[in-house]
Amino acid sequence: MIEYTSRQLYLRLLGYVKPYWRMFVFALLMMALSAATEPLFPALMKPLLDGRFGGESALSGWQMGLAIVGIFLFRGFLGFVADYALSWVSNKVVLDLRNAMFATLVRLPVRFVDNQSSGALISRVAYDVTGVTGAAVGVLTTLVKDSLAVIGLLSWLLWLDWQLTLIALAMIPLIALAVRGFSGRLRESSRAVQKAMGQIMWVLQETIEAHKVVKIFGGQDYEKARFNRASNEQRSYAMRQTIAAAALGPIVQSFAAVALAVIIAVALRDSAGRGATVGSFVSFITATLMLLAPLKRLTDINAPLQRGLAAAESVFSLIDQPLEEDAGTIDLGRARGEVAFDHLGFSYPEAQRRALDDIHLTIRPGETVALVGASGSGKTTLANLLPRFHHADMGRILVDGYDIEHLTLKSLRANIALVSQDVVLFNDTVAANIAYGILASVSRDDVLAAARTAHATEFIEAMPEGFDTLIGENGVKLSGGQRQRLAIARAVLKNAPILILDEATSALDTESERHVQAALEELMKNRTTLIVAHRLSTIEHADRIVVLEHGRIVEIGNHAELLAREGAYANFYRMQRSAEAEQNT
Repeated sequence: MIEYTSRQLYLRLLGYVKPYWRMFVFALLMMALSAATEPLFPALMKPLLDGRFGGESALSGWQMGLAIVGIFLFRGFLGFVADYALSWVSNKVVLDLRNAMFATLVRLPVRFVDNQSSGALISRVAYDVTGVTGAAVGVLTTLVKDSLAVIGLLSWLLWLDWQLTLIALAMIPLIALAVRGFSGRLRESSRAVQKAMGQIMWVLQETIEAHKVVKIFGGQDYEKARFNRASNEQRSYAMRQTIAAAALGPIVQSFAAVALAVIIAVALRDSAGRGATVGSFVSFITATLMLLAPLKRLTDINAPLQRGLAAAESVFSLIDQPLEEDAGTIDLGRARGEVAFDHLGFSYPEAQRRALDDIHLTIRPGETVALVGASGSGKTTLANLLPRFHHADMGRILVDGYDIEHLTLKSLRANIALVSQDVVLFNDTVAANIAYGILASVSRDDVLAAARTAHATEFIEAMPEGFDTLIGENGVKLSGGQRQRLAIARAVLKNAPILILDEATSALDTESERHVQAALEELMKNRTTLIVAHRLSTIEHADRIVVLEHGRIVEIGNHAELLAREGAYANFYRMQRSAEAEQNT
């Protein structure tokens, strides 16, 4: 995680408050007026006791009572208005931070997202950001309101008896030391609580998404134990945070009590020499007691401040993550579809060997090329490099003669469509899933045509609301073949000249595979197609088949040529046919 100083974090948080400075200043003004009324109550004690009980008073008893009620009603009104205004600002700040985090999230490099748990990322956007407002708005509120109240009460105390007031002020350095001592522990425990919350979200999300696997393999007890461990870890850190936050209040109150005891003892001993009246003494003690509450709140802001700053670290470390590299300046327009891999090499971080090594291959416009090889041979890696999900560390990839590193990401990916066996659908309507993203503005007729090409209209029209039917999370209401055909319809609608197929039929039954294969044949017409093949029977009609082993090309040719060579492809093909024959017996 990126390191920030407290000052950097706070100034940056205030930057998010800046657009709403008028409402914020209005709230601070209301708080200042409310705080200014704090000394009025102890100030009334002096004339009340010295005058009324002494037989003389400028105000009657009713007038004095009404004055006290009026003070509290006025303060209550100011407090309500200030709280509403600050809540408005606070929620605006949360909205802006969440939007900034999400805007970064959708543009992060694939490698970063792959290395993060989705639960932890969700926790940062959904949970951590709410803690930020405690530092951005809440703490500042307390600081302004209670600081003004303390200043007002201290001013009254100094006017009444400056010598006794100095005794109270002597406690301030001790209180400051106590606050500083607990700050580090609070920040550290707050970070740990947030990290533990991300772990809880991770376990929770995995268990919900894999609920069928959990049930069928009897993983309930295992998942309960995992969740219990994560929850207990979060509870442990939360209790450490509570100890640090709760201990500070009593320590500060103890210092204040000592100061109050000394003040009372000195005042009673020297009352005759000071010439203080009963009203002055009671007013002084009342103001001193009233001083304890804002002082306690000021010392207590350390806990939400540290929690807020820890949350801000998490939020800004996500916002500040480097986005996908897009140094390209060339707008490709609509490509012809020629793709060339020029002595391409690629390694994953900390990998023992290269995932791809000296790949040299040219795919002509409209040609269908299949990639074949054992698991880990580099097929999917090669396909992922074409849309720049990763960056090659050796050689080049060319589209229509342009190095893809020189093309803008938008124009490069506008020319590529992807259909994989891991279909991604959204909890939206059928039509919205076909016309997704940049395709959202197309006409309903175009959506219908794409669905027809993908052989999907039959099952779509049988749904309760047809194209307006909600399909559930990741298309849970659809079969595997239906989900694949929606993904194909999405690719048809995009009409990109380059198509990547990560074997879209390998996990389907025979009937579904027949429909999907027919849809794919329609999709592949007049497009440069790169197929990541797992089932060799689906690529027999490919123009060329490229066989990979350990990241290197070992054979290239069509189906008949490669079988005749009796090489690696022929061995793969025989083994797969033998396995299929055993399954059918």
